[in-house]
Amino acid sequence: MNDRSPLSGRRIAVLMGGPGSEREVSLASGRAVLKALVGLGLDATGVDVQGTTVDLPVGTELAFNVIHGTFGEDGALQELLEQRGIAYTGAGVGSSRTAFDKHLAKRVFVATGVPTPRSETLDLTHGPAVPGIAPPYVVKPPREGSSVGVHIVRDRSQAEAAIADAARHGSDVLVEEFIEGRELTVGILNDRALPVVHIAPRDGFYDMKNKYPWMGGGAGSDYQCPADLDESVTRAVQQAALDAHRALGIEVYSRVDVLLDADDRPFVLEANTIPGMTETSLLPKAAAAAGIPFDALCLRIAETSWKLGNRR
Repeated sequence: MNDRSPLSGRRIAVLMGGPGSEREVSLASGRAVLKALVGLGLDATGVDVQGTTVDLPVGTELAFNVIHGTFGEDGALQELLEQRGIAYTGAGVGSSRTAFDKHLAKRVFVATGVPTPRSETLDLTHGPAVPGIAPPYVVKPPREGSSVGVHIVRDRSQAEAAIADAARHGSDVLVEEFIEGRELTVGILNDRALPVVHIAPRDGFYDMKNKYPWMGGGAGSDYQCPADLDESVTRAVQQAALDAHRALGIEVYSRVDVLLDADDRPFVLEANTIPGMTETSLLPKAAAAAGIPFDALCLRIAETSWKLGNRR
């Protein structure tokens, strides 16, 4: 470890786990990040967060947050850390809240001209509601990650069950125009778009089972990075992702999911502010293709975040 790093001698807590549906994935990310930081000679300790309270080791100066989804990605943990005066990695309170809530993110995309599928919100507080968008469309909970509760509705007979399942995660659901095309994702690091990753699910679409077949028994997915796209299309996809990242005000890094239709037009779906961080996750794949090995990626995220300090 280079002693000139601003993190040399600093105590780092790697926060993983959390109370949400992505807990097991977060633990895997946390273990990988912890191994990388310790391997670099940094003073890092893993912390398994069980609920919505965090007991940090005495003297913690930087929290490396890899809690995916609820609590870790929605601004709640960030606010808690700011109240304690502890620096943390990644997006701040406001940008985390906006990016995590797909309704809010959609409004930002539309207002700033980021290409994104048409959508509507169904408020189910007072009972069932019928989408105005004609099938095919996608139904998803607005505040979950890793495609939890996401369904593609190809005809009206599938709508009721799909909406009911998405509604298990809250009283409103997002209904989004279905874009037939290639599933892509773009990592953003320090305001730079990394090489595009093409995701090819072996069965169905890129849902929780195909993202993490070791969890749900899915067929898995194949990945190509850099994606086999014309140079002009690659630039357009990267620019759409970078525009989404900037529009949401996300700090340090993110991973933006994009669909590319048959006419090579990109449509941004969402930005993930705490993307998967195992050595085989998509952001690390893109970083590796850009010549940034996994330990260097972790260090860049940590050092850039440290410079932001306690943001309150």
